[in-house]
Amino acid sequence: MDVTAIAGPYDTPVELSLVVPLFNEEESVGPLIARIIEGMSAYTGRWNLVLVDDGSTDATLLRAREAISRPDLEAVVVELQRNFGQTAAMQAGIDAADGRLIATLDGDLQNDPADIPRMAAELEARDLDLLVGWRKNRKDGLFLRKVPSWCANKLIGRITGVKLHDYGCSLKLYRSSVIKQVKLLGEMHRFIPAWVAAVVPSSRIGEMAVNHSARAYGTSKYGISRTFRVILDLLSVLFFMRYRARPGHFFGSLGLGIGAISLLILFFLAVEKYGFGEDIGTRPLLIIGVMLFLSSVQLITTGILSEMIARTYFHNKDTGSYTVRQVFRRAE
Repeated sequence: MDVTAIAGPYDTPVELSLVVPLFNEEESVGPLIARIIEGMSAYTGRWNLVLVDDGSTDATLLRAREAISRPDLEAVVVELQRNFGQTAAMQAGIDAADGRLIATLDGDLQNDPADIPRMAAELEARDLDLLVGWRKNRKDGLFLRKVPSWCANKLIGRITGVKLHDYGCSLKLYRSSVIKQVKLLGEMHRFIPAWVAAVVPSSRIGEMAVNHSARAYGTSKYGISRTFRVILDLLSVLFFMRYRARPGHFFGSLGLGIGAISLLILFFLAVEKYGFGEDIGTRPLLIIGVMLFLSSVQLITTGILSEMIARTYFHNKDTGSYTVRQVFRRAE
Protein backbone atom coordinates (compact mmCIF):
# COMPACT_ATOMS: atom_id res chain seq x y z
CA MET A 1 0.00 0.00 0.00
CA ASP A 2 1.44 3.38 -0.96
CA VAL A 3 1.53 6.23 1.51
CA THR A 4 -0.29 9.25 0.13
CA ALA A 5 0.69 12.78 1.01
CA ILE A 6 -0.98 14.60 3.85
CA ALA A 7 -4.14 16.37 2.81
CA GLY A 8 -4.15 19.66 4.66
CA PRO A 9 -7.17 21.92 5.17
CA TYR A 10 -5.34 25.03 4.00
CA ASP A 11 -4.82 26.55 0.57
CA THR A 12 -1.21 27.57 1.21
CA PRO A 13 1.39 24.88 0.43
CA VAL A 14 3.21 23.13 3.26
CA GLU A 15 6.68 24.56 3.72
CA LEU A 16 8.01 22.07 6.26
CA SER A 17 7.08 18.52 7.29
CA LEU A 18 8.42 16.96 10.49
CA VAL A 19 8.91 13.19 10.37
CA VAL A 20 9.18 11.29 13.68
CA PRO A 21 9.56 7.47 13.75
CA LEU A 22 8.23 5.93 16.98
CA PHE A 23 8.80 2.52 18.49
CA ASN A 24 7.62 1.83 22.06
CA GLU A 25 7.75 5.49 23.10
CA GLU A 26 4.35 5.74 24.83
CA GLU A 27 5.67 7.97 27.63
CA SER A 28 7.43 10.33 25.22
CA VAL A 29 4.63 11.01 22.72
CA GLY A 30 2.68 13.57 24.75
CA PRO A 31 5.71 15.63 25.87
CA LEU A 32 7.17 15.32 22.38
CA ILE A 33 4.08 16.87 20.73
CA ALA A 34 4.07 19.68 23.28
CA ARG A 35 7.77 20.42 22.65
CA ILE A 36 7.29 20.33 18.88
CA ILE A 37 4.40 22.82 19.02
CA GLU A 38 6.39 25.09 21.35
CA GLY A 39 9.61 24.80 19.33
CA MET A 40 7.88 25.42 15.98
CA SER A 41 6.13 28.56 17.22
CA ALA A 42 9.06 30.55 15.83
CA TYR A 43 8.49 29.15 12.34
CA THR A 44 6.43 31.49 10.18
CA GLY A 45 5.53 29.09 7.35
CA ARG A 46 2.91 26.35 7.28
CA TRP A 47 4.20 23.09 8.75
CA ASN A 48 2.81 19.68 9.61
CA LEU A 49 3.82 16.56 11.49
CA VAL A 50 4.13 12.93 10.37
CA LEU A 51 4.27 10.35 13.19
CA VAL A 52 5.22 6.82 12.09
CA ASP A 53 4.41 3.99 14.49
CA ASP A 54 6.90 1.24 13.68
CA GLY A 55 4.93 -1.72 15.03
CA SER A 56 5.02 -0.63 18.69
CA THR A 57 3.88 -3.19 21.25
CA ASP A 58 2.84 -0.65 23.87
CA ALA A 59 0.37 2.27 23.76
CA THR A 60 2.49 4.42 21.43
CA LEU A 61 -0.04 4.28 18.58
CA LEU A 62 -2.93 5.18 20.88
CA ARG A 63 -1.01 8.13 22.34
CA ALA A 64 -0.08 9.33 18.85
CA ARG A 65 -3.68 9.15 17.64
CA GLU A 66 -4.80 11.12 20.70
CA ALA A 67 -2.12 13.74 20.03
CA ILE A 68 -3.15 14.49 16.45
CA SER A 69 -6.66 15.38 17.58
CA ARG A 70 -5.33 18.69 18.94
CA PRO A 71 -6.88 21.67 17.09
CA ASP A 72 -3.54 23.52 17.02
CA LEU A 73 -1.71 20.73 15.18
CA GLU A 74 -1.83 19.56 11.57
CA ALA A 75 -0.63 15.98 11.72
CA VAL A 76 -0.99 12.42 10.45
CA VAL A 77 -0.11 9.06 11.99
CA VAL A 78 1.19 6.28 9.76
CA GLU A 79 0.85 2.83 11.32
CA LEU A 80 3.19 0.21 9.91
CA GLN A 81 2.00 -3.39 9.83
CA ARG A 82 4.89 -4.63 11.97
CA ASN A 83 8.29 -3.48 13.22
CA PHE A 84 10.36 -2.82 10.09
CA GLY A 85 13.17 -0.85 11.75
CA GLN A 86 14.04 2.83 11.98
CA THR A 87 15.21 3.14 8.38
CA ALA A 88 11.95 1.80 6.92
CA ALA A 89 9.90 3.92 9.35
CA MET A 90 11.84 7.01 8.30
CA GLN A 91 11.27 6.15 4.64
CA ALA A 92 7.53 5.76 5.29
CA GLY A 93 7.43 9.18 6.92
CA ILE A 94 9.37 10.81 4.08
CA ASP A 95 7.01 9.23 1.55
CA ALA A 96 4.02 10.58 3.48
CA ALA A 97 5.43 14.10 3.91
CA ASP A 98 4.37 16.82 1.48
CA GLY A 99 6.44 19.75 2.71
CA ARG A 100 8.96 21.55 0.52
CA LEU A 101 11.42 20.85 3.32
CA ILE A 102 11.47 17.70 5.45
CA ALA A 103 12.95 17.45 8.94
CA THR A 104 13.54 14.15 10.74
CA LEU A 105 14.03 13.72 14.47
CA ASP A 106 13.85 10.98 17.08
CA GLY A 107 10.81 10.45 19.27
CA ASP A 108 12.76 10.03 22.53
CA LEU A 109 12.92 13.78 23.37
CA GLN A 110 16.70 13.91 22.93
CA ASN A 111 16.47 16.16 19.84
CA ASP A 112 15.22 19.71 20.37
CA PRO A 113 12.44 20.77 17.95
CA ALA A 114 13.33 24.40 18.65
CA ASP A 115 16.44 23.88 16.50
CA ILE A 116 14.34 23.21 13.38
CA PRO A 117 13.34 26.83 12.56
CA ARG A 118 17.00 27.84 12.89
CA MET A 119 18.06 24.95 10.68
CA ALA A 120 15.50 25.93 8.05
CA ALA A 121 16.87 29.48 7.96
CA GLU A 122 20.45 28.17 7.84
CA LEU A 123 19.69 25.76 5.00
CA GLU A 124 18.15 28.52 2.91
CA ALA A 125 20.91 31.01 3.71
CA ARG A 126 23.65 28.56 2.70
CA ASP A 127 21.64 27.15 -0.24
CA LEU A 128 22.05 23.55 0.94
CA ASP A 129 20.11 20.40 0.12
CA LEU A 130 20.83 18.69 3.45
CA LEU A 131 21.66 20.18 6.83
CA VAL A 132 22.80 17.66 9.45
CA GLY A 133 22.52 18.27 13.18
CA TRP A 134 25.75 18.09 15.21
CA ARG A 135 25.24 17.06 18.83
CA LYS A 136 28.23 19.08 19.99
CA ASN A 137 27.41 18.61 23.68
CA ARG A 138 26.01 15.12 23.49
CA LYS A 139 24.25 13.81 26.63
CA ASP A 140 25.10 10.12 26.29
CA GLY A 141 27.47 7.64 27.89
CA LEU A 142 31.15 8.14 27.05
CA PHE A 143 32.36 4.61 26.32
CA LEU A 144 29.16 2.96 25.08
CA ARG A 145 27.91 5.80 22.88
CA LYS A 146 30.33 8.72 22.40
CA VAL A 147 33.59 6.88 21.71
CA PRO A 148 32.10 4.35 19.21
CA SER A 149 30.22 7.21 17.53
CA TRP A 150 33.38 9.31 17.23
CA CYS A 151 35.27 6.39 15.65
CA ALA A 152 32.38 5.63 13.29
CA ASN A 153 32.10 9.28 12.17
CA LYS A 154 35.81 9.42 11.37
CA LEU A 155 35.71 6.14 9.48
CA ILE A 156 32.54 6.99 7.53
CA GLY A 157 33.85 10.43 6.59
CA ARG A 158 37.17 9.03 5.40
CA ILE A 159 35.61 6.28 3.27
CA THR A 160 32.65 8.19 1.81
CA GLY A 161 34.37 11.55 1.44
CA VAL A 162 31.49 13.34 3.22
CA LYS A 163 33.16 14.63 6.37
CA LEU A 164 30.73 15.39 9.21
CA HIS A 165 31.08 15.46 12.97
CA ASP A 166 27.88 13.53 13.68
CA TYR A 167 26.45 11.05 11.20
CA GLY A 168 24.26 9.48 13.89
CA CYS A 169 22.17 12.55 14.74
CA SER A 170 18.59 11.96 13.60
CA LEU A 171 17.86 15.69 13.50
CA LYS A 172 18.36 16.50 9.82
CA LEU A 173 16.71 18.90 7.39
CA TYR A 174 16.33 18.08 3.69
CA ARG A 175 14.93 19.56 0.55
CA SER A 176 12.04 17.24 -0.28
CA SER A 177 12.95 17.12 -3.97
CA VAL A 178 16.35 15.67 -3.06
CA ILE A 179 15.60 13.22 -0.24
CA LYS A 180 12.70 11.71 -2.19
CA GLN A 181 15.25 10.61 -4.80
CA VAL A 182 16.99 8.46 -2.17
CA LYS A 183 15.60 5.04 -1.24
CA LEU A 184 16.44 4.01 2.33
CA LEU A 185 16.80 0.26 2.90
CA GLY A 186 18.17 -2.03 5.62
CA GLU A 187 19.69 0.11 8.39
CA MET A 188 21.04 2.79 6.11
CA HIS A 189 19.57 5.78 7.97
CA ARG A 190 23.00 6.23 9.57
CA PHE A 191 24.49 6.95 6.16
CA ILE A 192 21.88 9.31 4.74
CA PRO A 193 24.45 12.07 4.00
CA ALA A 194 26.49 9.57 1.97
CA TRP A 195 23.38 8.49 0.04
CA VAL A 196 22.44 12.13 -0.59
CA ALA A 197 26.00 12.73 -1.84
CA ALA A 198 25.24 10.20 -4.57
CA VAL A 199 22.44 12.52 -5.78
CA VAL A 200 23.91 16.00 -5.24
CA PRO A 201 27.47 17.37 -4.77
CA SER A 202 28.84 17.02 -1.24
CA SER A 203 29.27 20.81 -1.18
CA ARG A 204 25.48 21.05 -0.81
CA ILE A 205 25.59 19.08 2.45
CA GLY A 206 26.33 20.97 5.66
CA GLU A 207 26.04 20.65 9.42
CA MET A 208 25.00 22.83 12.32
CA ALA A 209 25.43 22.49 16.08
CA VAL A 210 22.15 21.56 17.77
CA ASN A 211 20.91 20.94 21.29
CA HIS A 212 20.84 17.46 22.77
CA SER A 213 19.15 16.16 25.93
CA ALA A 214 19.51 13.03 28.01
CA ARG A 215 16.83 10.39 27.46
CA ALA A 216 13.88 11.18 29.75
CA TYR A 217 11.77 8.03 29.29
CA GLY A 218 12.28 4.42 28.31
CA THR A 219 15.56 2.81 27.28
CA SER A 220 17.80 3.19 24.27
CA LYS A 221 17.16 0.85 21.33
CA TYR A 222 20.88 0.77 20.52
CA GLY A 223 23.84 -0.95 22.14
CA ILE A 224 27.52 -1.53 21.54
CA SER A 225 26.62 -4.36 19.14
CA ARG A 226 25.54 -1.82 16.51
CA THR A 227 29.23 -0.94 15.98
CA PHE A 228 29.71 -4.19 14.07
CA ARG A 229 26.58 -3.59 12.00
CA VAL A 230 27.84 -0.10 11.15
CA ILE A 231 31.06 -1.58 9.74
CA LEU A 232 29.13 -4.06 7.57
CA ASP A 233 26.71 -1.35 6.43
CA LEU A 234 29.64 0.94 5.63
CA LEU A 235 31.06 -1.66 3.24
CA SER A 236 27.67 -1.80 1.52
CA VAL A 237 27.54 2.01 1.30
CA LEU A 238 31.03 2.11 -0.22
CA PHE A 239 30.04 -0.49 -2.80
CA PHE A 240 26.77 1.21 -3.74
CA MET A 241 28.31 4.70 -3.92
CA ARG A 242 31.03 3.62 -6.32
CA TYR A 243 29.71 0.54 -8.09
CA ARG A 244 25.91 0.54 -7.83
CA ALA A 245 25.45 1.15 -11.55
CA ARG A 246 28.51 -0.90 -12.58
CA PRO A 247 29.02 -3.83 -10.17
CA GLY A 248 30.76 -5.76 -12.95
CA HIS A 249 33.70 -3.35 -12.63
CA PHE A 250 34.11 -4.23 -8.94
CA PHE A 251 33.98 -8.00 -9.31
CA GLY A 252 35.72 -7.90 -12.66
CA SER A 253 38.66 -5.91 -11.28
CA LEU A 254 39.10 -8.42 -8.47
CA GLY A 255 38.79 -11.29 -10.92
CA LEU A 256 41.34 -9.85 -13.33
CA GLY A 257 43.80 -9.11 -10.51
CA ILE A 258 43.56 -12.62 -9.09
CA GLY A 259 43.66 -14.05 -12.62
CA ALA A 260 46.91 -12.17 -13.34
CA ILE A 261 48.51 -13.66 -10.22
CA SER A 262 47.36 -17.16 -11.17
CA LEU A 263 48.77 -16.79 -14.72
CA LEU A 264 52.13 -15.69 -13.33
CA ILE A 265 52.21 -18.74 -11.05
CA LEU A 266 51.20 -21.12 -13.83
CA PHE A 267 53.71 -19.54 -16.25
CA PHE A 268 56.48 -19.96 -13.67
CA LEU A 269 55.54 -23.62 -13.16
CA ALA A 270 55.41 -24.20 -16.93
CA VAL A 271 58.98 -22.85 -17.24
CA GLU A 272 60.04 -25.10 -14.37
CA LYS A 273 58.53 -28.17 -16.02
CA TYR A 274 59.33 -27.67 -19.71
CA GLY A 275 62.48 -25.60 -19.36
CA PHE A 276 64.22 -27.38 -16.50
CA GLY A 277 62.38 -30.71 -16.42
CA GLU A 278 61.20 -30.27 -12.84
CA ASP A 279 58.31 -32.33 -11.47
CA ILE A 280 55.51 -29.93 -10.55
CA GLY A 281 52.67 -32.42 -10.06
CA THR A 282 53.03 -32.54 -6.27
CA ARG A 283 53.92 -28.89 -5.66
CA PRO A 284 51.43 -26.86 -3.56
CA LEU A 285 52.07 -23.87 -5.82
CA LEU A 286 50.30 -25.69 -8.67
CA ILE A 287 47.16 -26.12 -6.55
CA ILE A 288 47.30 -22.45 -5.53
CA GLY A 289 47.64 -21.34 -9.14
CA VAL A 290 44.72 -23.48 -10.31
CA MET A 291 42.50 -22.32 -7.40
CA LEU A 292 43.30 -18.67 -8.09
CA PHE A 293 42.44 -19.16 -11.76
CA LEU A 294 39.08 -20.73 -10.87
CA SER A 295 38.40 -17.91 -8.38
CA SER A 296 39.17 -15.39 -11.12
CA VAL A 297 36.68 -16.99 -13.49
CA GLN A 298 34.06 -17.10 -10.72
CA LEU A 299 34.49 -13.42 -9.84
CA ILE A 300 34.25 -12.32 -13.46
CA THR A 301 31.06 -14.32 -14.01
CA THR A 302 29.69 -12.93 -10.73
CA GLY A 303 30.34 -9.45 -12.10
CA ILE A 304 28.39 -10.24 -15.25
CA LEU A 305 25.46 -11.57 -13.19
CA SER A 306 25.62 -8.47 -10.96
CA GLU A 307 25.38 -6.24 -14.02
CA MET A 308 22.23 -8.08 -15.07
CA ILE A 309 20.72 -7.78 -11.57
CA ALA A 310 21.62 -4.07 -11.40
CA ARG A 311 19.78 -3.40 -14.62
CA THR A 312 16.75 -5.24 -13.27
CA TYR A 313 16.93 -3.11 -10.10
CA PHE A 314 17.07 0.17 -11.97
CA HIS A 315 14.09 -0.85 -14.11
CA ASN A 316 12.01 -1.78 -11.06
CA LYS A 317 12.14 0.85 -8.33
CA ASP A 318 8.65 0.31 -6.95
CA THR A 319 9.67 -2.30 -4.38
CA GLY A 320 9.08 -0.89 -0.89
CA SER A 321 10.83 -1.58 2.40
CA TYR A 322 7.69 -1.36 4.56
CA THR A 323 3.95 -2.09 4.59
CA VAL A 324 1.38 0.36 5.92
CA ARG A 325 -1.58 -1.00 7.87
CA GLN A 326 -3.55 2.26 7.91
CA VAL A 327 -3.20 6.04 8.08
CA PHE A 328 -4.95 8.16 10.70
CA ARG A 329 -5.84 11.81 10.13
CA ARG A 330 -7.60 14.29 12.31
CA ALA A 331 -11.24 14.72 11.26
CA GLU A 332 -11.48 17.85 9.12
